[in-house]
Amino acid sequence: MRSTPPSPSDEHRVADAEGGIFRLHQPVEQLLPVVLASPHSGRDYPPSFIARSRLDPVSLRRSEDGYVDEIFQAAVGLGVPMLAALFPRAFLDPNREAFELDPTMFDGPLPGHINSRSPRVAAGLGTVPRVVANGEEIYAGRLAFAEAQARLDRCYYPYHQALRGLIEATRARFGYCILLDCHSMPSIGLPPELAAVGSLDAVLGDCFGSACAPQVTLSAESNLTAMGYVVGRNAPYAGGYTTRHYGRPADGVHALQIELNRALYMEELSLSRLPYLEVLAGHMRRLVAAVGAVPASVLLARR
Repeated sequence: MRSTPPSPSDEHRVADAEGGIFRLHQPVEQLLPVVLASPHSGRDYPPSFIARSRLDPVSLRRSEDGYVDEIFQAAVGLGVPMLAALFPRAFLDPNREAFELDPTMFDGPLPGHINSRSPRVAAGLGTVPRVVANGEEIYAGRLAFAEAQARLDRCYYPYHQALRGLIEATRARFGYCILLDCHSMPSIGLPPELAAVGSLDAVLGDCFGSACAPQVTLSAESNLTAMGYVVGRNAPYAGGYTTRHYGRPADGVHALQIELNRALYMEELSLSRLPYLEVLAGHMRRLVAAVGAVPASVLLARR
């Protein structure tokens, strides 16, 4: 472990997985014990998927965490790797258990290991979503279970294999890893019970303290607040599958979900970028640097 890390550099390597499943931004040298993941910013829509959908391509994009990969890419130059899914969330959601599936979407019975009772499935937002973010049904007809299995094999498992590899490599290098799972949240079209979300600039989810050391969440919160953002914790976004599954502070893996209000940086109806996106990217770079500086003494795995 370095006592005096070298200066960060914006030079990094970019590699696409075979078949365009994800993009991996790798610094020339990893200098901070941080891994970035963007599971919902993918916008490569298979033509066969669009053909089977009852929605137009713009409507399908309502589920994207638009441009989140671009915003956090600014932090790669600090010496931090970033994994970004290229497949869209409406096609397959890697921030779910592998088999959170809605039986009503399929043309036959599903295997017994399917989790069909989760709140995500009930909302239509399982591993293979039934609806886009505004509640519109995606498909004109039913799917074969083999289609869901094929998406898992092609996209889900390679994405998580890559993410696990980054986490383990980081933990091997530094003794611990801080995983920041990067998302965005809508400010419009929310149901009444979520109306307050539109007034927040960011929500930090640490699964109510179980997914990371409190110093990680506090560092993110205090830095965002100092930059002028209004920040919430765990409501209504406490952390998805990635945060719950990988966040194991006792094993030296600390996971924190970050949700950014889309109204800050994009026009939500036209899906176009706003000028503030560049400012926000600079702020996220500062946030990652601050989180990466949390003292190792409170983050190392308990032996």
